[in-house]
Amino acid sequence: MATDLRRVSRALLSVSDKTGLIDFARALHARGVELISTGGTRKAIADAGVPVQDVSDITGFPEMMDGRVKTLHPRVHGGLLAIRENPEHEAAMLAHNIPQIDLLVVNLYPFEATVARGASYEDCIENIDIGGPAMIRAAAKNHDDVAVVVDVADYAVILDELNAHAGQTQLATRKRLAQKAYARTAAYDAAISNWFANAIGETTPAYRAIGGKLAEAMRYGENPHQGAGFYVTGEQRFGVATARQVQGKQLSYNNVNDTDAAFELVAEFDPRRTAAVAIIKHANPCGVAEAATLKDAYELALRCDPVSAFGGIVALNRRLDAQAAREIVKIFTEVIIAPEADEEAIALVAAKKNLRLLVTGGLPDPRAPGLSVRTVAGGLLVQGRDNANIDDMDLQIVTKRAPTQRELTDMKFAFRVAKHVKSNAIVYVKDGATVGVGAGQMSRVDSSRIAAWKAGEAARAAGLAETLAKGSVVASDAFFPFADGLLEAAKAGATAVIQPGGSMRDQEVIAAADEAGLAMVFTGHRHFRH
Repeated sequence: MATDLRRVSRALLSVSDKTGLIDFARALHARGVELISTGGTRKAIADAGVPVQDVSDITGFPEMMDGRVKTLHPRVHGGLLAIRENPEHEAAMLAHNIPQIDLLVVNLYPFEATVARGASYEDCIENIDIGGPAMIRAAAKNHDDVAVVVDVADYAVILDELNAHAGQTQLATRKRLAQKAYARTAAYDAAISNWFANAIGETTPAYRAIGGKLAEAMRYGENPHQGAGFYVTGEQRFGVATARQVQGKQLSYNNVNDTDAAFELVAEFDPRRTAAVAIIKHANPCGVAEAATLKDAYELALRCDPVSAFGGIVALNRRLDAQAAREIVKIFTEVIIAPEADEEAIALVAAKKNLRLLVTGGLPDPRAPGLSVRTVAGGLLVQGRDNANIDDMDLQIVTKRAPTQRELTDMKFAFRVAKHVKSNAIVYVKDGATVGVGAGQMSRVDSSRIAAWKAGEAARAAGLAETLAKGSVVASDAFFPFADGLLEAAKAGATAVIQPGGSMRDQEVIAAADEAGLAMVFTGHRHFRH
């Protein structure tokens, strides 16, 4: 009777991450499994008193070339690739004294971690594993007969299998492990190829691979009928992927997307200069402000659109303190994300059991290069991260009236925020706080009108007689194609405008600004965000 069970009599172990290795090796030995190993892995097992054979005893060759060559040998790969019960394969194994290997345990040289710590080009090259991926792929191909483990979390899976099936593994388990193995080598090669492209300045390589490791399986995606998972790429960028969740229920797909948007926005504001808070809803800011304290910044950000802020994401550029936490928890909030949090603040947030609190350990660098990836039917759109920064731009005053220092400060603030608003984006700012945001409209003039309307609504909510847009400045993420959007801003009460410029009708727009008495500057950079 045919069976899908395969006995594990011999295992080859060669690991960089030695977490759990000794206990695993002991358990295999206790089951009568013969152990073969390499280099540091063999030494660690032997030092623990567990019998282990050196792979050089199998191959007949010592490790050489600084360890670059040790497992690349027919007696290793033959033992992994040989099909059991195939007469020709069995004859070849017998003729060449090739021992069959039933279990391969490999985790790869820490290439991603080496890159993340800023190692030299030469160190990164030396941390590219060759023998490991070759063995993994061989074992995974022959999963009918061989089990392959690439993750220390699967040690328990193998031991449970052996215990449940008298020292044997099931085909279904071997298939799952093989799929994981190929995914691991694919992600590993993706990390290497993308690092290499960056190292040689290649922005559009002929082949682009994207890989990641599952951080969390989610209940669903944007909608309940969509499956979803959160994968981390290994990029050492502070944010949701690196955060520690202090409390609260599981993050949803939309939570992760919105929280990332919020934290990337608030990171535009240097915490050494000022405290800043961003409140996000559906990946767009409904309020952003800076002030001397996080509490003051939060109150100003909330004032911009208190209705939309309900059920939103709050991102902070400084350590969450009790004063700010006390204000934030007064309304329903989905997520708070900050570099750190005080114990008193954590205790205050804990009173809201469903409110998620994430601490990241730092802020992402808004100037750092990186990749942005989006799927389209049958392909990927890959571009560099928008790391342009207003502080690095050469601003050009194009109107008769130059902006005042207060206006210029607010203009820079507004342009920072506009970078993170869905196009077409219009942002009104006054005294270091947004007072109206128009996002994602098909027409820029409509975004201007919506932002102005929001400023009026915010004033009414605050019990003020006149719109918050009066005396504000306005930022546009791209040029005004016509003067109408700019004139809407002037009508709302804005006194100064910051925009990229570059329209064929720039002179018409400049003339309209002069006639309205507006100051206007061009940045020369646009911030489309689709």
